Amino acid sequence: MSIQDQLEQAKARFLANVPEIAQESIFQQMEEQQQSGRVFGLDAGLRAPNFTLTNIDGQPFTLYDELAKGPVVLTFYRGSWCPYCNIQLRGYEQILPDIKRYGCQLAAVSLQSQENSLSQAEKEKLTFPVLRDPGGLVSDSYNLLFDLPAYLQNTYTHILNLDLLAFNETGRWVLPVPATFLIDSEGVIRSASVIPDFMQRLEPSEIIEQLKKL
Repeated sequence: MSIQDQLEQAKARFLANVPEIAQESIFQQMEEQQQSGRVFGLDAGLRAPNFTLTNIDGQPFTLYDELAKGPVVLTFYRGSWCPYCNIQLRGYEQILPDIKRYGCQLAAVSLQSQENSLSQAEKEKLTFPVLRDPGGLVSDSYNLLFDLPAYLQNTYTHILNLDLLAFNETGRWVLPVPATFLIDSEGVIRSASVIPDFMQRLEPSEIIEQLKKL
């Protein structure tokens, strides 16, 4: 089953189980974001910003050091609380042998706390680097970060029982737009998939097709 099929199933569960008032709030924010005209992410051809983040073991991951070993598939996701993110990461784990076959590696970035990143990697059996972006500084450097409006903060906290401030151990109500970048060994973004609709993600097969072009 493609991750697109799994995402559609997750969306159906969302529509069936999440209170309607919460659905309205979430879709309202997505619509407002679209109507704002803001363009998220960095375009192909631009140089990828360097960064150093820690993995679940507390070890540093510096992008340009890793690029010296070969290209990197870098994906930004919302957190382990997001079922669409979990579907995506499981799908990417399945193609990890193919990614490595092309001399590349995969890394995933979220704002969530170190403890939540560790728990997610263990639960989903992820074997690629899962990195924590405290406060979203790296996500912001890739033009992915946005602030959640007050009404959506209320929805998450009081209807969905998700306190993102506590979950991410940060003082800001922010999230990244889901995105996946293929960065070549020279640090240049060769392809960029930035999808403001968090219920949609880049198919693993599309990543492999992009790797074939390197």
